[in-house]
Amino acid sequence: MGFFFGFGKARRDFFVKGEERGRQIVEPELVTTRRSTRRIQIGHIPIGGDAPISVQSMTTVDTRDVMATVNQLRQLKAAGCDIARIAVPDLAAAEALETIMQRAPLPVVADIHFNYKFALMAAEAGISGLRFNPGNIGSAWKVRELVASAKDHQIPIRIGVNAGSVEKRLLKNHEGEPTPEMLVESAMHHVHILEDENFHDIKISVKSSQVPTMVAAYRLLADRVDYPLHLGVTEAGTPRLGGLRSALGIGLLIAEGIGDTLRVSLTADPVEEVAAGIAILKDLGLRQGGLSLVSCPTCGRCTVDMISATERIEKKLGGIQGDVRVAVMGCEVNGPGEAKAADVGIAYGHGVALLVKQGKIVKRLKPEEAEDALVAEVHEMANS
Repeated sequence: MGFFFGFGKARRDFFVKGEERGRQIVEPELVTTRRSTRRIQIGHIPIGGDAPISVQSMTTVDTRDVMATVNQLRQLKAAGCDIARIAVPDLAAAEALETIMQRAPLPVVADIHFNYKFALMAAEAGISGLRFNPGNIGSAWKVRELVASAKDHQIPIRIGVNAGSVEKRLLKNHEGEPTPEMLVESAMHHVHILEDENFHDIKISVKSSQVPTMVAAYRLLADRVDYPLHLGVTEAGTPRLGGLRSALGIGLLIAEGIGDTLRVSLTADPVEEVAAGIAILKDLGLRQGGLSLVSCPTCGRCTVDMISATERIEKKLGGIQGDVRVAVMGCEVNGPGEAKAADVGIAYGHGVALLVKQGKIVKRLKPEEAEDALVAEVHEMANS
């Protein structure tokens, strides 16, 4: 169970976590010492310093639809999201913020571009944080007014630079994807605007859809500032490809001690973003709780349809909140051993399925009985 990162500054020493549910678990330590950063507060969630790495997402419904927005925020909260961002593209969306914030179950960040009045309205509405780039707001007096409002309401500001939003002045005489140096220079331009107003309640992101560019940019930025960093591969794509890109880019940086909060940006239901973000942190040993499911990749030895069975089991266990490790294995080669390493698991064989609980075989079942038996055991364990 688990895996080892052999890159960056990740240490290769091992440690014993101790007795867990009656057996000793030995796992590699994946993450080097976290980079020291300033600490800010998004609502009740601390970011930076020694605070846990938080998981963020963004609503996909029309912000002007208050009930749809609040319902999606509730879904994100139930999925384990720490902070949610909502788009504020027009006046009607800005006017909806006050009611949304009265009902929001978690801290909310307003995502605003170009129109400083919407940011002022968001601050008055009780928003938990602002995401805008001060260099895109307009005149210096508008920035000063915004910063004064953020100070008065104790609202942090995230500077968010994407590869697609780098200033034209930096792209002059350059073709192709913006370089990591360009992303960092753009971010520092916006940082200096806020610092000139004596504002330091800042977090920064420098995202790219290209993993090497994203990783290099964050490494450069980490050497230049002590502000907390928001990690992400922007426009990562579908859950399959986008999840892989995000796990690679975000995982590389976190293993090096870089990163204080993250979003996995997927073309999907934002609940899937949250699940992916939590999975990254869990696999790095940085978050506990919730379901951890492993399953065999299937092969010609399997006597059941492992793909369909595992998908059904994952769906049935989607609401599990307790800390339970589950294994679904398809044959007698690795199946019993992997199932014994989990809290509860099933291992299919020829005409039989073994139900394994805390390292011991507790039942021999017909294959068609195995799914329901496993799900029942997981629910019992999660609720105990």
